[in-house]
Amino acid sequence: MTGVEGGAGGGAEDGGTALVVVDVQNDFCAGPLATARFPGDPARLEAVVRNTARAVETARSRSTEVVFVRFLGDPAHQGAAWRRRDAARGKPPKCLEGSWGAEFPEALGPAPGERVFTKRACFDAFLAEGFEGHLAQRGTGHLAFAGLFADVCVDSTARTAFQKGLHVTVLSDCTAALHTPDEQILRFMSRVYGARVTTHDRAALWTRHPERQEEEEEAWR
Repeated sequence: MTGVEGGAGGGAEDGGTALVVVDVQNDFCAGPLATARFPGDPARLEAVVRNTARAVETARSRSTEVVFVRFLGDPAHQGAAWRRRDAARGKPPKCLEGSWGAEFPEALGPAPGERVFTKRACFDAFLAEGFEGHLAQRGTGHLAFAGLFADVCVDSTARTAFQKGLHVTVLSDCTAALHTPDEQILRFMSRVYGARVTTHDRAALWTRHPERQEEEEEAWR
């Protein structure tokens, strides 16, 4: 990991958009643990990593900030309810601190200076130390989401973002659901959070703040 853990950076050049890469870590997208847990074709996880890497490169080329979020599931970080659930279901902890499983895959990782925020046995990135403050300092008003899983950590973070007044976009080819059909959770986020759902190759749409786009479109009418 080469990014900067926590903290805050300078002003955004794109007027308030950030690409948030959620939990694209080996235990979730590569290796036997990831493939054993994922109910679909493992090739889908490979595609998520590949497309997310492309989205990251696109964001960098367009001066859109990239923020990485990672999960640590060590028992020491787990609350009582989390431990009880895992014990009842026989679920081993994932993304242990310092392990290969907690690392980003080789094809995808933060560049020097890009922020990395850590969630300790929780789903929502807003519970990671420094995450919300960083967005506020940058004046970020629009989050584009990529990562895993659409119906768990991506949804949890998108829900809080919406409730805090941020606009939400989800890159459908840069995420996958674990417990529900992909179309179901994407439709849910669109209806409940007003999320735009698009793909990584439509950069002109997701790298910009929705309200700014609407203002420009209105000006051309």
